[in-house]
Amino acid sequence: MPPPSPGSHRHRSANRLHTVLLLAGMIGLLVACGWIVAGPEGGLWALVLGGVSLAFAPRLSPQMVLGMYGAVPVRAWDMPKVTAILNELAERAGLPRTPQLYWIPSPTLNAFAMGTRGDAVIAVTDGLVRSLSARELAGVLGHEITHIANGDLWLMGLADTVSRLTRMMSLFGQILLLFNLPLLIAGAVTIPWGLILLLVLAPTIGALLQLALSRTREYDADLGGALLTGDPLALAGALRKLEQYGRGLWESLMLPNRRNPSPSLLRTHPPTEERIRRLVDLRGQLSGRPALPGIDALAQGGAPVAGRFRIVPAQPRHRLTGLWY
Repeated sequence: MPPPSPGSHRHRSANRLHTVLLLAGMIGLLVACGWIVAGPEGGLWALVLGGVSLAFAPRLSPQMVLGMYGAVPVRAWDMPKVTAILNELAERAGLPRTPQLYWIPSPTLNAFAMGTRGDAVIAVTDGLVRSLSARELAGVLGHEITHIANGDLWLMGLADTVSRLTRMMSLFGQILLLFNLPLLIAGAVTIPWGLILLLVLAPTIGALLQLALSRTREYDADLGGALLTGDPLALAGALRKLEQYGRGLWESLMLPNRRNPSPSLLRTHPPTEERIRRLVDLRGQLSGRPALPGIDALAQGGAPVAGRFRIVPAQPRHRLTGLWY
């Protein structure tokens, strides 16, 4: 695979710098909470506790999550074209083994990855497989494989652990403040109000940093997926369909231009329009590259890739574990 263009290097370097700064900010916030609660030793212990928790924290089994969704493993004969694309992309990404593909019986359009670099799974919904062309599906799979290759699953797990510890430390500090409130009122103990405010706001600040980190990793996965397939417009087309089908009929008819009204700071994913714009800008940078073997032949045509799986009804069914498709 040819090396990425200079523009791609700048994009990737900027995203990595953002990732380091955001993660450092989250860890610094955790240490600050520990220092406010118990002084310098508390800050050191908060850092040690974070490392220990990350090392020994129980990992949620992908099989448990997939079982909740009623996911079915996809064999090579179930979706030959899709599995061939996945194998090709995993080889280009340098993964030690191809992630196991799972099919989720749901008409919604979604895909996600779980596990580790050497033992990962990628799940796609029935609605996604039937709504996207093979070319667009290759773009989505490239995005998910980039998450795996970049270690984003581990990184976001680390960010989640740090965020949880920050909330625990903040709660413990606020409980101590309540117990010492009479002394504070009497003036026997003095604590700078700025530190108290930081302790109270720490969980919110940590959550915002975690969301910003998630958005940064999504941009990097978009870039990596485009580099793997050599076709940024494929992922851009998939994102357009995801945005379009994600709206309900009433919203599509009455409010076609209003989507995702939540503030940008509270989004786990960047705005779709911005992601598409960046992918379209990559088209010129990748246009001079030689054709990548395999994907073009596997992903030609615009017909959806359904495989042998049945069409999922639009209405969900009630099960013991909840409401599932």
